[in-house]
Amino acid sequence: MANHKSALKRIRSNEKRRVLNKYQHKTTRNAIKKLREITDAKEAQTMLPSVISMIDKLAKKNVIHSNKAGNLKSQLTKHVATI
Repeated sequence: MANHKSALKRIRSNEKRRVLNKYQHKTTRNAIKKLREITDAKEAQTMLPSVISMIDKLAKKNVIHSNKAGNLKSQLTKHVATI
């Protein structure tokens, strides 16, 4: 266990951050799955920008790698274009 006050605070803040990152990552994954299941082109077109925004936010905070974010956005855009 940490002895310094700052180390104890760091442990608390890291745990808060971890839980929030986990929640946002899972929410984004569910949104991606939902987007892939959509068969209506108009609905997919309206949902795509919000999913891309979620992916960008995860990449900005280093929850996912920026290359993975780019690959996901590319795949989803191609998927929506083929519907």
